[in-house]
Amino acid sequence: MNTPADLLRTIAVSTILLLAPALAAGQGTLADYARADNLNTRLSALITGEPSAATWLGTSSRFWYSVSVAGGHEFRLVDATSAAQRPLFDHARLATALSAAAGESYTAVTLPLTGNAARLEVSDDGNGIRFVLEDDWWDCNLSSYACTRGEEAEPLRGGGAAAAAPEEEEQGDIRTSPDGKWEALIQNYNVAIRPAGSGSAAGGGARGGDDGELIMLSRDGSEGDYYMLGSLRWSPDSRRLMAYHRRPGYDRQVHFVRSSPDDQVQPRLETTRSLNEQNPVYRKPGDVVDRDQPVLFDIASRRQIVIDNMLFPNAYELLAPHWRDDSRAFTFEYNERGHMNYRVIEVDATTGAARAIVDEDPQTFFYYRESSNQGKKFRFDVADGREIVWMSERDGWNHLYLYDGVTGRVKNQITKGEWVVRDVDSVDVANRHVYFEARGMNRDQDPYLVHHYRINFDGTGLVAYTDADGNHTVSWSPDRRFYVDTWSRVDQPHVMQLRRTNDRSVVMEVARTDISRLAASGWQQPEPFVAKGRDGTTDIWGVIIRPTNFDPDVTYPVIEYIYAGPQNSFVPKNFGIQGGMQTLAELGFIVVQIDGMGTNNRSKAFHDVAWKNLGDAGFPDRILWHQAVSRKYPYYDISRVGIYGTSAGGQNSTGALLFHPEFYDVAVSAVGCHDNRMDKISWNETWMSWPIGPHYGEASNVDNAHKLQGNLLLIVGELDTNVDPASTYQVVDALLDASKDVDLLVVPGAGHGSGGAVGTRKRNDYFVRYLHGVEPPRWNALPSVASDVPAETPDPSDDPHTWIEQPPSETVPVTNAWQ
Repeated sequence: MNTPADLLRTIAVSTILLLAPALAAGQGTLADYARADNLNTRLSALITGEPSAATWLGTSSRFWYSVSVAGGHEFRLVDATSAAQRPLFDHARLATALSAAAGESYTAVTLPLTGNAARLEVSDDGNGIRFVLEDDWWDCNLSSYACTRGEEAEPLRGGGAAAAAPEEEEQGDIRTSPDGKWEALIQNYNVAIRPAGSGSAAGGGARGGDDGELIMLSRDGSEGDYYMLGSLRWSPDSRRLMAYHRRPGYDRQVHFVRSSPDDQVQPRLETTRSLNEQNPVYRKPGDVVDRDQPVLFDIASRRQIVIDNMLFPNAYELLAPHWRDDSRAFTFEYNERGHMNYRVIEVDATTGAARAIVDEDPQTFFYYRESSNQGKKFRFDVADGREIVWMSERDGWNHLYLYDGVTGRVKNQITKGEWVVRDVDSVDVANRHVYFEARGMNRDQDPYLVHHYRINFDGTGLVAYTDADGNHTVSWSPDRRFYVDTWSRVDQPHVMQLRRTNDRSVVMEVARTDISRLAASGWQQPEPFVAKGRDGTTDIWGVIIRPTNFDPDVTYPVIEYIYAGPQNSFVPKNFGIQGGMQTLAELGFIVVQIDGMGTNNRSKAFHDVAWKNLGDAGFPDRILWHQAVSRKYPYYDISRVGIYGTSAGGQNSTGALLFHPEFYDVAVSAVGCHDNRMDKISWNETWMSWPIGPHYGEASNVDNAHKLQGNLLLIVGELDTNVDPASTYQVVDALLDASKDVDLLVVPGAGHGSGGAVGTRKRNDYFVRYLHGVEPPRWNALPSVASDVPAETPDPSDDPHTWIEQPPSETVPVTNAWQ
């Protein structure tokens, strides 16, 4: 049954099609808009056999996955031992049972079990499932097919995981010693202990004793210089306690005006101090940061030892401390302000003497979030820290090293070569193996494609578990006898294989994506393209997206989608519709995306181009890449070039017009961090360093606004708590001061993003108007139509945190050393 929205869409598209014939010969016409409308949904529906990730059942050798079929999805169960697969359940029976229980209408292929929001869980024995539907947990028995509604589900947090309670909430306001005899707590901003079970007696008694009164271990804490409850750590032998003594930094406030609140006519002034749940303070480059001082307490003697900070004199942050299992010492990691020095520091539990057991001192930034191991540089302590597996770019490529934790010297380099370790899957201590992901080891393949390997601690015995020319994801069986290898490229649909670990042989092909109907629709497969960068030798990789009605005899303006944040690389490597770029291409453009120098996942030298130089954004490489494409394809018209991006991409796209007006003509920039002094401290000081210097102004779109020559549309959400909206307004102010023309779209009530459906429409119209020279449709004369174009809003504050799968029992899982 059609909804009112469906009817509006039908009316609008029909109106466009009726008006289209007179203009169909052009580009950016009503016919193009009609074809682009709902394109992503229409094209995606033509793909079948697309598999989801494999999920192993308990400790068994069975896993389940979902796969796309005509009209929806099916769920399948695979037995690795017998190489057999079958439906995970009776889809029709489950649809009937769930429809009756939920009061909805589901079919065998439209069960509401896909996507992160559903959070589908399958019991270890495969006899039951649990999932979220309309904000509540549901349980379905796969024997009786009885479905029941359970408790309300906790809301999802970014990344699809349920919100985890902070340590303070998990542990309460006390920390009990491992032997159960003592409780540590914060009393009047200071560290205190009391006998376990004595409760709140004495309320902070000044003298203290063992009769239930508090024993004050420190007295130098105050409201503005306090001891942190969350940092309290007991030694395993319960003889010592350590904590961070914090002098808080600048409490910055960012102000917004909510112009159109739902509950009143008048606007409302709002203020935030927080970037998000993980970043409770919004500081900007140059602001005073928290100063954390490690302090050690001996319980028996009540002695307080303030650790000499000679090795950590100017911290941007100290990571949470971790005690050695034998209580001989504790460690913490020191990230220096400016991100040019990083140390792993060990403190002797008896004397309080500190020493650096790992010391990174590059000439530029040390990228401490290189691994997805909870967002921090990978470190794994072996044998209670007597050896350390450490990740570093010290030889010019991101590799693994084995340290002697006693002497602080490198025993050997584990991985080596002109390729990069991207992540560590797990460390098998018993067999002295590291399982890891790498990019660039296969010289005949795209260097960004991920492959999976194992290597010995001493650097010998390298084993490749993946080989096909594609981007690979591996899921290991709990006993590691099998693994599921799923791979694709932008021009190669997904293949899912079950393989045997001991000889890497293929046990069975589990799934293969079928795009025959998609290809028959006229969809143009994305084309990876490589050209030389500014140095004449380095390969620069990008992707080309063409419209579904592509005609090689017609010339097309070019639009570049840009995000040049140095924290990652961004050109898609997996197969997909590429819906956002594809929809824009339908309006008569060729749309491309490129990873120029300064982005991540290549050599250190490639990455270092961004150092104190975010205004560069790889443009010299991008322009050469465009020129190489135009030499190969005459229809690729680089006399008409547009560019768009969001967040850091907003800064980049505006910068294209300011710093390279000879090449770029039109830009649409959403929620840009246009001046790196105006944005969050963590991201910007990582690349632009500290203290603030002239290089900040050199990269600033505000300071360089007078250079504008092309046509610029700026988009900003008035309540953006990620990038201060004032950053966009300051660009507008500088442009007006320089008597420059600029277009501005302010979206009331919107946060960090590209402006939603209205922002997408304005962006598309802007390129049609200024690259095609065609006036866009008069939308006010047509019914309102929603868009299903996926948002393309990479966010520099969202680091790629991936929880690593639990390896088998004999293999130690990857964790941060302090957890």
